[in-house]
Amino acid sequence: MIQLREKDLSGKELFNLAKELRELTNQFGAKLLVNDRIDVALAVGADGVHLGHQSISVQDARQVFKTSSLIPHPSSFLVGVSTHSLEEALNAQSDGADFITFGPVYITPSKAAYGQPVGTDKLKEAAEAVRISVFALGGVKKGNMEDGLKVGSYGVAMISAIIAADDVKKETENILAAIADYRTLNTGQRL
Repeated sequence: MIQLREKDLSGKELFNLAKELRELTNQFGAKLLVNDRIDVALAVGADGVHLGHQSISVQDARQVFKTSSLIPHPSSFLVGVSTHSLEEALNAQSDGADFITFGPVYITPSKAAYGQPVGTDKLKEAAEAVRISVFALGGVKKGNMEDGLKVGSYGVAMISAIIAADDVKKETENILAAIADYRTLNTGQRL
């Protein structure tokens, strides 16, 4: 799953980039989520949106999906929510989110505004408290992602661990393979 998270682009630029990403994600069988911009997500046929603490509510997002003729099956449109505490995780679940990102788990410059990292103990607490999928976020890299999986996160969200790689495609394939191997060894389920 790819989340398009470009807060500084104009609506037109974001739409054009989302359109290109939709073509690529379709080509590779990946889901596409657009950060905050439901209009752009609908216009390009994305698989859902990811909402932050300043976004519209999950219920309002779902209402938009239900009334849109662009989505043949509104219930299949995914809504993810960024969370940073157990309370936010529980609220996102009760609001109807399909999944949450939780963090920052580790130190990372992109999440410094949210304060100190929550660590894997808080991640475990959130993963055990909710029934929806939890993705570890913030400072997650190939070398520490297994720690988040061990405490119950369904998956991981990464930016710099992939973007900074010399070979983005190869690094992404390696990370996906490592997650699949972990799941196979620990749950018997292959991705």
